[in-house]
Amino acid sequence: MNITQDLSIIELMLHASLVVKLVMLLLLGVSFMSWYYIFRKAFAIRDAKARTDKFERDFWSGGDLNALYQSAINNRHETGALERIFEAGYREFTKLRGQKTLDPATVVDGARRAMRATYQREIDDLEAHLAFLASVGSVSPYVGLFGTVWGIMHAFRGLANMSTATLSVVAPGIAEALVATAIGLFAAIPAVVAYNRFAHRVDRVAVRFESFMEEFSNILQRQTR
Repeated sequence: MNITQDLSIIELMLHASLVVKLVMLLLLGVSFMSWYYIFRKAFAIRDAKARTDKFERDFWSGGDLNALYQSAINNRHETGALERIFEAGYREFTKLRGQKTLDPATVVDGARRAMRATYQREIDDLEAHLAFLASVGSVSPYVGLFGTVWGIMHAFRGLANMSTATLSVVAPGIAEALVATAIGLFAAIPAVVAYNRFAHRVDRVAVRFESFMEEFSNILQRQTR
């Protein structure tokens, strides 16, 4: 796209009606917010995956559970989601195992519930702002279409005071209106792609968390015997 084309699009936006301008500004603002959340979420999910990989290597290397637990407590600012799930489960397990009146099944079940609660918080955090991206992807085209319909109506109303209506007279108004639809698609397409990709990646991380909780519960159950 050359400079002339860029300027022509800007001129179309500047000469649009007030309602269409407001629609364009709204869509541009939503687009900038969606890109902000896209980059933020990409880094967050990548960091969660890297920390999960590291903790799984440490956990399955055969290290002492008490040592892993103490490391998680002493380095809270560096722990990942899976490590916090482990910490919650092992803390509850240690506390319940000290109560002699509880049977082993109750102890393990309490640890599992503690891990499940932490798991839900961590997944909610990873899924934060995904609903916003989904809303942008589904609503933005319709908002842009509203701006286009309004702009076309405005352009045709302007013909009422003209004796002759030619394509050269109608075309600028229609072009101004169509820019709103283009901006709506510009906002929607990246949001839809990002939402689908991030939702899939969060689901994969969630499966890894659930698998770990089941395997760790089995380990704790063997320790109660």
